[in-house]
Amino acid sequence: MSTQVPALVTGLVDDAAVFPPGSAALPDALVAHRQHRAAWYADLVGPLLIRASDMAAGELTGLVDPGEGLVVGVIGDTGIGNLPFALSFLAPDGVTARQVEVAVAKRGEDPLPGIAELLRLTDALPGVETVYAELPLTFGLMGALDALVAARAGGVPIAAKFRTGGLAAELFPTPTELATVICACRDRGLPFKLTAGLHQAIRHLDPETGFTHHGYANVLAATLAAADGDGVRSVAELLTVADPRPLVERTTTRLDGPRPLWVGFGSCSILEPLTDLIRLGLVNGGYDA
Repeated sequence: MSTQVPALVTGLVDDAAVFPPGSAALPDALVAHRQHRAAWYADLVGPLLIRASDMAAGELTGLVDPGEGLVVGVIGDTGIGNLPFALSFLAPDGVTARQVEVAVAKRGEDPLPGIAELLRLTDALPGVETVYAELPLTFGLMGALDALVAARAGGVPIAAKFRTGGLAAELFPTPTELATVICACRDRGLPFKLTAGLHQAIRHLDPETGFTHHGYANVLAATLAAADGDGVRSVAELLTVADPRPLVERTTTRLDGPRPLWVGFGSCSILEPLTDLIRLGLVNGGYDA
């Protein structure tokens, strides 16, 4: 009997194979994604993430059987206003966009105009379950979160997205910054997604880049703590932990319950986070006897 992925980590990892540092070719990414969707760990895996620019260029045409029911997430690299055009290429291929993710501002810019533009387009994104507004962790963040909450109260399926890494040091939020965001979303009942830098479970220094990366097991434990009412300081402490034991202790008692507010993260590798989950004992890999 195939081992079930616990509810706490169901849908935790979106398949970002075509994005750096993996940068797989789209045909190869599709083949691998189908294999992930057919594997025993399929419940761990979210949609395949595809650039809007690739969709608009017709890169999916001929690669997908309209009957297979492929579900994707669309990354709006062509900007907010071009999202409807990119999504128009999906229906002929029988592809469904479960989510759309797009940056609404650059670092240091006011995110409210971008949010307003995105909200004006939501009616032109039919069938999309969630629209993620990627917010810079700088100027105007709390006001932006309030704007998303107000839109959700009006029935718009919008949520937040934050970057937790990248090619520059300033793209890696400090534990306190990330804890503040987690608690702010907790206080508002606002779902959020994370992206970049979370390939490994435990906080660590990457010897190649010199950057200290957040660990997704740290984020998972921190999110559970925030949901339990812990403050920013306690949540930040969990984000700094390099010993997996307290993180595992915090999560193993909650494996059968849903993940609160944190929707998940994109990773160019599915097997890397899966392997860490197995090593930590949070997923029982393979098959039961």
